[in-house]
Amino acid sequence: MSSTATVDAIRGAFPALQRLHNGMPVAYFDGPGGTQVPQPVVDAMADYLLHHNANTHWSYPSSVETDAMLADARDAFAAFVGGDASEISFGNNMTTITFHVARALGREWQAGDEIIVTELDHHGNIAPWQALAREHGVVLRWLPLDLETYRLRLDQLPELLNTRTKLLAIGAASNIIGTVSDVAAAARLAHAAGALVFVDGVHLAPHFLPDVAALGCDLFACSAYKFHGPHIGVLWARRDLIERLDVPRLEPAPDTSPERLETGTQNHEGIVGGGAAVQWLASLSGEPGSLRSRLVASYAEIHRRETALFRQLWDGLSAIPGVTIYGPPPGSARTATLSFSLRGVSSEQVAVALTRDACFVSNGDFYATTVARLLGKDQEGVVRIGAACYTTAAEIERVVSGVSRLTLRGG
Repeated sequence: MSSTATVDAIRGAFPALQRLHNGMPVAYFDGPGGTQVPQPVVDAMADYLLHHNANTHWSYPSSVETDAMLADARDAFAAFVGGDASEISFGNNMTTITFHVARALGREWQAGDEIIVTELDHHGNIAPWQALAREHGVVLRWLPLDLETYRLRLDQLPELLNTRTKLLAIGAASNIIGTVSDVAAAARLAHAAGALVFVDGVHLAPHFLPDVAALGCDLFACSAYKFHGPHIGVLWARRDLIERLDVPRLEPAPDTSPERLETGTQNHEGIVGGGAAVQWLASLSGEPGSLRSRLVASYAEIHRRETALFRQLWDGLSAIPGVTIYGPPPGSARTATLSFSLRGVSSEQVAVALTRDACFVSNGDFYATTVARLLGKDQEGVVRIGAACYTTAAEIERVVSGVSRLTLRGG
């Protein structure tokens, strides 16, 4: 990266980082639940609303401009995931999109058909398929989580696949323990059995640039608010699949890919802002080239920095008596997201106490309910700390010191 993308330069783009709490700058560690938004993204949304706001597909200028801006956003997200703009559709969030797609797929399936879900997933990639089990008699099979390695038991996947398997629903990365799964290997096995592959990429996308071809999936969903955009969801799906699905839709609505997946008027300013977030991420590279190549360069540097921050966080918390960390260690396939518990102190007490140090962390099960239950933390949850592109080593030191002091004063 060029010098224009130093951490200080990146932080300068985020007005939220000017916030003070207890006289200290806020350290935002809640990125896994939603990152802060840079000024250029807000500017793009404001510009759309103030100067171009209209509904789509009409002949007057602001409508034509809206069509063009939404097309630009599709192009940006196509570059982001490594797909084609005709395969990019938008919705409220990943969960809503998944329910919509599941309902369409369920219209093709019969009672006794099977779906494989995993114990590692956010329930946004479980509940929609559970609904099909209730409504259509589809059978769910569970791919287990190994609590020693914090990884999926992919060796057991072949035993779950058979001629009745219609879909594998798998998360690319865990939002609670950071595990990055070998989706490509799982997808090869699923496709060999004739099944589709739906990937929840929500937690992967902020940390690793998605590549739908390398993943080998048929559908890939993510949410822009996890990587510095507004609250919208994005779906990439194979064009032939989009045009085949019997999606719930209004008869006069567009019936071509990708708009046939979009029900009703969309969040235009959110879509524009999402595209701006992709462009902003690419700008961090400070390099010329295609949007995709600049994203590759930006993500390589973001990953390098996050890896160092995560090592600092892991080592610091590991040295504190009473702290239990969940998830794969540094140096393994994982994101810079760490969850932990503190003996004798509830996760909520830890989160509240850390605000004294202006450290904003989240606690709970983060809708990864099955993982929390397997960890024995489904009642009180865990504390989650996530590094983002604006996180500094000084902030990591501050949150570690806050946890350490909490053990000394007993909460």
